[in-house]
Parts: sequence; C-alpha cells; structure tokens
Amino acid sequence: MDAQGRGRADDIDPADQWVLNPDTGEYELRLTPSAPQSPIPGPRRAGSRGAGAPGASAAKGAGGPAAGRRGGAPARKQSGEDAPAGPVPGQRRRRGAPPQEPLPGRRGRRPEKAKKSKTKKALMWTGGTMAFVLVGAGTAGYLILKHLEGNISSTDVGSAAKNGFSKDEAFNLLIIGTDKRTGKGNEGYGDKGSVGHADTNILLHVSKDRTNATALSIPRDLIVNVPDCPTKQPDGSEKVVPGTDNVRFNTSLGQDGRDAGCTMRTVKEVTGIAPDHFMMADFNAVKTLTSAVGGVDVCLKHAVDDKDSHLKLPAGESKIEGEQALAFVRTRHSFGNQGDLDRIKVQQQFLSSLMRKMASGDTLSNPTKLYSLADAATKALTVDQGIDKVSTLKDMALELKKVPTKNITFLTVPVLDNPADGKIHKTVIVDQNQAPQVFDAISNDVSFTDVKKKEKAARDAEAARLQGAKSAPSEVRVRILNGGAPPGSAQETLTWLQNVKGVAKSENGSNAPEKLDKTQLEYAPDQADQARELASLMGLSGSALKPGESVTNAQGLPAMTLTLGKDFKGAGIPLTAPKKAPKVQGQSTADKVQCAS
Repeated sequence: MDAQGRGRADDIDPADQWVLNPDTGEYELRLTPSAPQSPIPGPRRAGSRGAGAPGASAAKGAGGPAAGRRGGAPARKQSGEDAPAGPVPGQRRRRGAPPQEPLPGRRGRRPEKAKKSKTKKALMWTGGTMAFVLVGAGTAGYLILKHLEGNISSTDVGSAAKNGFSKDEAFNLLIIGTDKRTGKGNEGYGDKGSVGHADTNILLHVSKDRTNATALSIPRDLIVNVPDCPTKQPDGSEKVVPGTDNVRFNTSLGQDGRDAGCTMRTVKEVTGIAPDHFMMADFNAVKTLTSAVGGVDVCLKHAVDDKDSHLKLPAGESKIEGEQALAFVRTRHSFGNQGDLDRIKVQQQFLSSLMRKMASGDTLSNPTKLYSLADAATKALTVDQGIDKVSTLKDMALELKKVPTKNITFLTVPVLDNPADGKIHKTVIVDQNQAPQVFDAISNDVSFTDVKKKEKAARDAEAARLQGAKSAPSEVRVRILNGGAPPGSAQETLTWLQNVKGVAKSENGSNAPEKLDKTQLEYAPDQADQARELASLMGLSGSALKPGESVTNAQGLPAMTLTLGKDFKGAGIPLTAPKKAPKVQGQSTADKVQCAS
C-alpha cells in the first residue's frame, strides 16, 4: 500500500516512491516499511487501494500521477466491531523536509548511499540524440506510469517501415518535423493552410556497435524525385499516390495525401539509405519539451530582434523554452544568409543543447521531471506501427543512450545552388561530388568521429578475413541467391563470374529465403581460400564474409553461398566499404557548445 492508500498523502510525493534500479536501468516502486504496530490485539481494518497508486489513477479517472497529493484519503470501511486505534504508521518525509530520527528497531537512511544512487542514476541515462530526447522521454514515462502508452499516435506506412526493432543491428530513424499549424498559439508559424509538409528532416543512423551515431539533416528545399507511394486509406484500402519529379523534398509529406512512408521512400531515393522507422513531431513538441526540462541554453554571437518570428535575445547565452524556443528554431531572418541551410545549423545547435540538458543529472535524477517530460514527448509523437509500443520505444532508448555525445555527429547533405533557379537561388540540389561519399559512409556504418576501441577491433577482424592464401577462380564453388537485389541480379552475376572471371563452378540458386540489407558470402572453414578469392573478384569487404557452413550444389559437392543484398549495385561493381568517412563542411558533434551567428 502506498502513501495515499494509508491516508497520509499530504506530504508524500508519488514520484519519490519510484527508484531507479542501477542493475536493470528501470524504475521500481519502493515503499517505506510501516512503523511498529500497537501491541494491543484487535480486528484488522480493511483498506482500499489509494487513488494515487501507480497504474490505478488512469483506470479510476484520478487525473494522472498528481491526483491525490493534496486531497483527503478515501474513507475506510470497518470489518466487524471498531477496534482501538493503534499508532499511525510513520511516513517517509517529502524531499526538502528536515530529517527525522529513525524509529526504534529500524535502520535509518544512509545519506552516502543515497548520494551514490543519484550518481548511478545519472550514469544509467547518459547519451542520446534528438531521437533519444523523444524516445528516452517516452521510456521514462513508461517506467513511471504505463498509461503513457495511450499518448502515442501511429501511422500504418506498410512496407516502408520494418516490423519491430532489433537490438543487435544498426538502425536508421527518420525524424520529421511538420509545418502544420496545429495546436494553440501556432497560427503564426509555418505556411497558412499547410497540409503538414516535411519541414525539418533528420536521418539518424545509430551504429551496430553503438559507439557512434550520425544525424544527417535533409534540406526541405532540396530538389528531388518523389517516387510512387502506396498509402493506407481510412477505410483500410490502399491508394498509390503517383510520384513527381524535380520537386522540393518537403512535398514528400502531406502533398496529394502522402504520408510519412512517402517521405521514407523519398529519403531512400535520394540517399540510397532506407529508414527503418520514423518519428514525426509538430510545433508543440518544441514548446512542451523545452518547458518540461526547465528551458534549454542557447548561445548567440550577436543580438537578435526578429519582427517576423518575434524572437528577441541578447548576444551571449540565454535560456529559452516554450514559445520562445519555437521561434528560435523557426526563424530564418536572424542567422547567416537568412536561408534554410543556416536555419538547419541553428536547429542542430539547439538539438545538441536540448540533448545535453536531457542527459544532465538535474533532469535524469528527478522522477517528477522525467514524468512531465515523458508526458509531453509521447503526446507530441507520431510513429510507425512497427515501434508504436512503449516497450519497443524503451528498447530503442536503452540502445540509444549507449552512444557517447562526443561521437554523435550532426551534418547536412552536401548541396549546391539549383542552377535552374536563375539569379535568385531558392532551392538546392545534391552535390554529386561530395554527397555520395557521405551516403556511402552511413550505409556502411562508418563513423564520422574518431571511434577507437570497438570500431578498430571490428575493422581488424574484418581485414583479417581477407588475408591469406587464395584459390584459383576455377576452384571456386559458389551458389548465388538473390536476397534483395533487383530482379535478375543472381543470373547477371552468374554470367559475369563464368564468362568474365572464370568461376565455372557457380550456379544460380534463385531467391534467398529472406532479404538482406548487405551482400553476404557464407563459407565453411575449409573454404576460406575460395572465399578470399571470390571477395577479391567481386570487390567484397571483410564485413561481407561470414564464416559458417557450406551447402551442397547441383553436383552434390560442398559450395559457398553468395546472397546478393539490397546494396548490390551490379555485376562487377565493387562493394568494398569505405574505411574512413569524409569531412563535411559545417559538421559538428553533440558535446560541443556553439554560438549561432
């Protein structure tokens, strides 16, 4: 029974009863033992569960976690005759109240242990990015009150998103901020009457070993080809929205009824990187999240007085929240050349600061603040159905928090002014000299920061697989499967290997049982020399080689299995992963404090 159930809710903070278990990373309900009872025997009185009990408030309509803090306790019913009243059980004191002497026979609190617990608590929650800001907040809410599950909205985007989340793989999360004027006080932002375009877009890649992450901003004014997009209709049917060429990226959402799945498909069309999931937030997300953490610190190189956005800040450091925070990330007339690219830089600096505030001990060690943040975040989110369970968001957050802020890189797709615009450049195009290298590095899970230990060990292990003796091409036996490559790729590769490379002992095994993102060559230990030769012929990296078992080919002989994944570019085109990511102008890391200019 909690404090409210005992009828003494006046001085008890429900959040104080939730304690972080450092071994599991989850909050648990810890109740203070009752004080010694009266030695006078008598019938026990039956008590009802208090309205403030975790998990009960939503069911009873108590109005959330704060219900019952100041109100009276529910009346108790007596069973049998009234019994003499014994001493009232002792209560744990509210934070900030003067300490009390421990009752006889009970162990008092140990301040040094409590202090250590706070340190552990902060360490358990360190790390993350914008997605961690949103997802991590949702996780905290779930651990405190399960009713936050109902806050999350989801959209069925069909095959554009994966079903569920894997803890053991790298993943790509598309974060979308719309310009739809929904919510109180948002009439002055975005385009009047907008259906909700993809105004802010960040493709977050989290590495497989969780040592690093890359947040790639995609300009809303980038000229792209939006592909055909199957969308789910309210009646359950599916409608294909025709694609359009040479249009702004932001039209991939909202325009002609396009959903977030269309934006995900457009990202793949532009970058070659397929997002696994999406999270979408509106203007209210910035206002409510910044208020929930008590404001976000920003830095300006010069004073700002923007009549359009009503943003007025002095030079130097300021703390902003709510309406002022939204104006800060929305203004285009206060920084740089007053264009969208400079606004993106400011948004990245703002998100870095918000993330640092989220990871601070002041936020992470305060269950009450975490609940407020969780409530705000989950209400602001729309996600795909593959991750619309708080338990799934919890798993994502626990993986995201493993990434050190110093290894979270913010950068923008390299672009050029669109020559079709004439003298006044309003849109941009992909810089084909620089952007492909950026996309390739992200696709191959290469860090943009200097990650040493785990990443170096992984690279060394992959390189070792390519070292050693190689067999002759005529001795290579391989069965080729199509596991996500374009139709006909297995036969195309077979013809190329036989006619161009002399790998006569090869055969087409048709389609693989499942699709793979990356091309993979599985071989038995005694086939290592054949694997190294085939990797050399095809330009495979060490990461594509997978020690395993051989299969039996059409002649009844052991053979390797080559499965062509979604990354397959064509027969004879190397798939070697880059060893180092390129340097991109304007890139930054989440641990650095920068001043907007």
